[in-house]
Amino acid sequence: MRRNRRKQIITLLIFLLPALFLAQAAGCGKEQEDSFDYHIYYVNKDLTKTVAIGYEPSAENDRELIQEMLGKMIWDAPDPEVRTAIPSGVLLKSWKLEKAQLYLYFNSAYGEMDNVTEVLCRAAVVRTLTQVKGVECISFYVGDAPLVDANGTLIGLMTADSFIENPGEQINTIQTASITLYFANKEGNGLVQEVQEVHYSSNISLEKLVMEQLLKGPNGKEGRPAIPEGTKLVGVSVLDGVCFVNLNDGFLNQNYEISEPVVIYSIVNSLAELPNINKVQIFVNGDNSMSYREKFKLGDVYERNLDYMDGTAKSQEEQIKEGEKEIIDETQEEGSGG
Repeated sequence: MRRNRRKQIITLLIFLLPALFLAQAAGCGKEQEDSFDYHIYYVNKDLTKTVAIGYEPSAENDRELIQEMLGKMIWDAPDPEVRTAIPSGVLLKSWKLEKAQLYLYFNSAYGEMDNVTEVLCRAAVVRTLTQVKGVECISFYVGDAPLVDANGTLIGLMTADSFIENPGEQINTIQTASITLYFANKEGNGLVQEVQEVHYSSNISLEKLVMEQLLKGPNGKEGRPAIPEGTKLVGVSVLDGVCFVNLNDGFLNQNYEISEPVVIYSIVNSLAELPNINKVQIFVNGDNSMSYREKFKLGDVYERNLDYMDGTAKSQEEQIKEGEKEIIDETQEEGSGG
């Protein structure tokens, strides 16, 4: 499993390095950015990327700093090559800060933005305001309703890490990642591991990608979905190595063909394969006061546990060896046929 984790780290670095080079090329240059403790994020005129411009605030506390930064983002574009990230007509009606979570309430015009403009706006706001020490995560609201994407899925809590790529030039690109997922075996009493190579939009976080693939189910024939049918992802976020997974009440649908620990550790083990996640906590519509069936309290934080692996299932190494053998056999057959 150490080999798998090392592979995931290398894969993640491969994806992040191009974004770092893009970030260095963006805005007013790395030298200027390095000389400031704070930056205000804008968008370029072509609406293709976010641009960070150094800023020296005058605020004396977190709440004053939030208000000051919001004002700069809405009214001030200090360089002719950039524009404010929040478009004209999109109004921030109010905001509140509670327990390191910042709630932003926009008018209905926010929901009328096209996808590219909205993602750029959201990325700029999140990256700007999460610089404030007292802000760990941000929630967006349109009117009194939580922000949803084009498919009606709740966006949920966001941190600076929610945008794993620079969402400008990269916004419409497709990335490829190799992720390790855990599904139920055919009997429903154990876990089987499946490595999937998936293509995904560059502005989606890896933890959200993992959950979406878990909900879709396995590609191979050895496993079956562990998460109850009808479950939808409300939101997912990571803070200090803990991944918070918020599911809808479809998660409470009971399929007793799948044992309790297999359901829980399908989620926990899959997310724990990511290098930035050590523990997982599960919510149902934001509530973790209940138990899943009888044994598993949602209020508990769970760590990776491989005790429920199906001993009869083929290991990843065995699958790789079999695949290599098939390639060799096919090559030999083609050679003999020539």
